[in-house]
Amino acid sequence: MIPPILYFVIFKYVPMVGAVIAFKDYNVVEGIFGSPWVGFKHFEAFFQNPVAWDLIKNTLLLSLYHLAVTFPLPIILALALNEIKDGLFKRSVQMFTYAPYFISTVVIVSMIILMLSPRTGIINSFVEFFGFEPINFLGNAEMFRSVFVWSDAWQLTGYSAIIYLAALAGVDKQQYEAAKMDGASRLQKIWNVDIPGIMPAIVIILILSVGNLMAIGFEKVYLLQNPLNLSTSEILQTYVYKMGIINANFSFSTAVGLFNSVVNLVLLIIVNALAKKVSGDGLW
Repeated sequence: MIPPILYFVIFKYVPMVGAVIAFKDYNVVEGIFGSPWVGFKHFEAFFQNPVAWDLIKNTLLLSLYHLAVTFPLPIILALALNEIKDGLFKRSVQMFTYAPYFISTVVIVSMIILMLSPRTGIINSFVEFFGFEPINFLGNAEMFRSVFVWSDAWQLTGYSAIIYLAALAGVDKQQYEAAKMDGASRLQKIWNVDIPGIMPAIVIILILSVGNLMAIGFEKVYLLQNPLNLSTSEILQTYVYKMGIINANFSFSTAVGLFNSVVNLVLLIIVNALAKKVSGDGLW
């Protein structure tokens, strides 16, 4: 247990000391503890900024859309794969659904840009083939969320299904035999045996997913951004990067990032409490 404990202590807990920058006018020369204390000045500046609520709205809408799509799909895939007898078809499906996870974000974004190109993209080639005008997917702000979420679903669903397949492997075989003796159909077996068997895993993954609700992937959003879709693609993470790294406004960006983390923590505590009350399962 020593390596993972050291990892979390060094890379997760020790850096939390730097969060104090959010309450100071940080100066590189004076350092974290030598910089003057200003209290909630940077938090007030953020919430008084006209773009603040747009950023929060964009982050929440993208995160909720992402959760609504990418959370149930791995469960459905795992249940479907569990019904297939082991063989070439099952192994092929597993390989093709797992493989996209191992493609880097930069390559995935390059593929998306090429496929959705209005002039040379394969998607618009089909659109034009059926007599319609080509669509500028990445130039349409309303389409940004769908492009982001469904490309993520394609990339992550197969790999995310592994944990549910592992949980299904642990379901008591006698329950399947009892269901068969009772004349249960395949759908009835899935509903009454498979889903209850993996419910603890579903609850834990849901709690963790909600705990990261506001921490939607920065890299992919930033790489897919352009001036035409900025009204929906600008989220808290990209804003923190631009204010902190590009504009060197470290204290302000730390305050925004800390606010984001606190919201995630509150959501995690609330969902964990609800999950324990409803199902009896939780993180603690």
